Amino acid sequence: MTSAAELPASVGAKNSIDNQTNDERNLDPIKTAAGVYVTVHGHFYQPPRENPYLNAIERQPGAAPFHDWNERIHHECYRPNAFARILNEHGQVVGIENNFEYMSFNIGPTLMSWLQNYDIDVYQRIIEADRKSSQRLNGHGNAIAQVYNHIIMPLASERDKLTQIRWGKADFHSRFGRDPEGMWLAEAAVDYATLEALVSEDIRFIILAPSQAERCRLIPTLDDPESEWHEVGGNQIDPTRPYRCYLPGNESERRYIDIFFYDGPISRDMGFSDVVYNSNHFAGRVGAAVRGDRRQSQVISVATDGETFGHHKKGTEKTLAYAFTQEFPNWGWTVTNFAHYLSLNTPTWEVELKPVTAWSCAHGVDRWQDDCGCGGAPGWHLKWRRPLRDSLNWLRDKLVEVYEQQGSKYFSDPWKARDQYVEVLLDRSPSNISSFLNQHQKHKLQASEQVDALRLLEMQRHSLLMFTSCGWFFEELSRPEGTQILRYAARAMELAAEVAGVQLEKDFLQLLEQAPSNIDSFRNGAEVYRQLVLPSQISFKQVAAHYAITSLFNGHQPVEKWSGLAQKNNVQDSQFQQKQIYCYTANELDHQLQRLGSITLAVGHLKLVSEVTWESQQVAFAVLHLGGWDFHCCIQPFEGKRSYTQLKEKLLNALQQGSAAHTILVMTQLFGEESFNLQNLFAEERHRLMRLLSRETLARVDQLYTQTYRDNYGVLMAFHRDGLEAPKELQAAAEIALEYRCMMTLKALEQDIEEPQLSWNHLVELETIANEAKHLHCHLNLPEGKQLLERLSLRLLWQLLYDTNGSFEFQIQRLERLIEVEQHLNLGISLERSQELYFNCLHAEILPKTVAEILNDSDRNQLRQLLKLGQRLKVDVSYWLNQLG
Repeated sequence: MTSAAELPASVGAKNSIDNQTNDERNLDPIKTAAGVYVTVHGHFYQPPRENPYLNAIERQPGAAPFHDWNERIHHECYRPNAFARILNEHGQVVGIENNFEYMSFNIGPTLMSWLQNYDIDVYQRIIEADRKSSQRLNGHGNAIAQVYNHIIMPLASERDKLTQIRWGKADFHSRFGRDPEGMWLAEAAVDYATLEALVSEDIRFIILAPSQAERCRLIPTLDDPESEWHEVGGNQIDPTRPYRCYLPGNESERRYIDIFFYDGPISRDMGFSDVVYNSNHFAGRVGAAVRGDRRQSQVISVATDGETFGHHKKGTEKTLAYAFTQEFPNWGWTVTNFAHYLSLNTPTWEVELKPVTAWSCAHGVDRWQDDCGCGGAPGWHLKWRRPLRDSLNWLRDKLVEVYEQQGSKYFSDPWKARDQYVEVLLDRSPSNISSFLNQHQKHKLQASEQVDALRLLEMQRHSLLMFTSCGWFFEELSRPEGTQILRYAARAMELAAEVAGVQLEKDFLQLLEQAPSNIDSFRNGAEVYRQLVLPSQISFKQVAAHYAITSLFNGHQPVEKWSGLAQKNNVQDSQFQQKQIYCYTANELDHQLQRLGSITLAVGHLKLVSEVTWESQQVAFAVLHLGGWDFHCCIQPFEGKRSYTQLKEKLLNALQQGSAAHTILVMTQLFGEESFNLQNLFAEERHRLMRLLSRETLARVDQLYTQTYRDNYGVLMAFHRDGLEAPKELQAAAEIALEYRCMMTLKALEQDIEEPQLSWNHLVELETIANEAKHLHCHLNLPEGKQLLERLSLRLLWQLLYDTNGSFEFQIQRLERLIEVEQHLNLGISLERSQELYFNCLHAEILPKTVAEILNDSDRNQLRQLLKLGQRLKVDVSYWLNQLG
């Protein structure tokens, strides 16, 4: 049998959305701009949320049901825009578009790094979108760069300005394979010193708000050498053309950067009205901005936070998709980007900017340094902003002194090394770090010198991250954004102390005391630091304790008898595997596990290596599990094999006495008073162990509720048959029992999915569960089951479309039945991934030929079944079904 993807089928006339290919739509082969062009710019950005010690984002409860805010916004915005649906009046998918292929966009480097690790499909769609737009628009891609970690450029030092631009450019080039033509400035904050830095780094254009222009005029020519200036400081600049901004200095040089001003009223409407909920209204709003004069061309450009589309305004990525591919072309407009339009329309007007401005502050850039009122809340002051800025500026300057003094010992050019450290941020492999150090080292660095060199560079990285603009944006210092930049500051100070022995924290806290908090329990920035920042700091001991406690659950076998320990001690290192603990590598050099009744003791020797700074430590650990949630863990530096062997022998002998209290006493004598428990584990692993330790108890509870449900099934049915409210205890028992039964069946289905009869039996059981739940008015809450069903649907669909083995009839019947079961269980299943797979295969492979070329009834019947499957997946296949008759 042929795979579904090999079936011939019809292209026919196709409905209107498919009359043109993506590359044909909005194609503009001309070399000079003519007519109306439309550019929609999305500024996609999330503040860095990583724990500075782990280089990973920890769980954020406020983002539930998602792990963190990046993940939540990804599912609401980034992925929907990469796979934007166009729906018909029945809610069926007519088209799936990549909005990034049509909109101008920048994505913060820190966010792109996260996307690359979290969802490679979306990441690649974004890269592909830039490539396709470049092909369509004469070599000018939609993507532009961004200053690296969103600092307010006018408030940055000259050196930090350059590093932010250079890191942003390097990150962009590594992803998109080209140099950026334009760059997004954080908060569109700009002054002439920032323009100087941009021009020096070959950035051709930027995007600003109309309120940031002071005056403009036609660029003087020989015919008009003294053209008249027009004051436009009150948002009066014409945003339908590009402008050239000349930098102060030598008139003969005439260095400049080009600027696009987005249309302010439309951009505000996009963010604060309902105009983007309907593509026709959106197009009409854009059309109202078209100038009726006789100019040869004009560009209507709008700009807003990219997260508007899908996160702030749910579903509006669909509006964009239809506007780009249907509405705008129907108006005769060309969808373009700024670089493309600039290539067709060299600015004929010049502009002068106000001295220091931003798009979200009416007071220059005071939102990020003063109590200006912007971003405040009723009854809350912003007096903390200036002391916070002053504190971090002081710290930055102190860190510069440390860097220059210590960096000159290791680097031939410390500041060049910092500017190129972005190469390490993009690839932390040992070989790349070694290559980087070899390139910049002043002399052949010893291992300890390599560690200090990397510490210095990380110190500088954190000194840049601590100026991320979000820390000042909102109404209170103790918010997560303000706390996060203080965490970066703390890490930078810690690194300075490790390298140079310079203690900066005490003076820094004295400065932070001048930053008053709105919350009484914090009082000031110093208390915010003590209460929210210090507890988040992580030491090698904590990493070791994390490893030690989790090692009890990693499959180690206990030592059966003490007499066997001598042989066990000689186990070779190669028998132990490395384990990754965030940005640390744990090499287990020895591990002994012994159980006595309900008590378990593990003793081990561990080497930890930081992948960031290459710092390493060897520790000895002991962890006693008393059962349940009760753990007692101790850590100390490894002091040699002999000492370690003696320590291990004393501990295991202590356990043989059968007293947990005595064992803890010996642990205290050997390790000291400091100890760790379950609460000291990193949150992700702590939650995993909590679930693991609860499993047995929950299994017993599930069995108890199941028995209660079975014993009272008839009673429950009687209540519901007569329309009476069932006793809540019995109703709860029914829901818990059915949820447990459903999860067990789903897991069995996943395990037996390759077994036709078994998988079919599991589907029948799921239908039975769904019917019982319906009759008893039970709402099943199974997030894990929802995800499992989505994975199974996608897996079975892929097998149907691309796997030539197995019976086509059985595969499609089983998939259809699974979709029916999903609907009956009412778990809120998303068919999006399955729709995308089906839609792509439908148009790329299933429908490459005409119906007339299908020569036999068998192929025709298979095609009909595949199309009906599309209906179940809510994909519009009506045209081709009608063609088949």
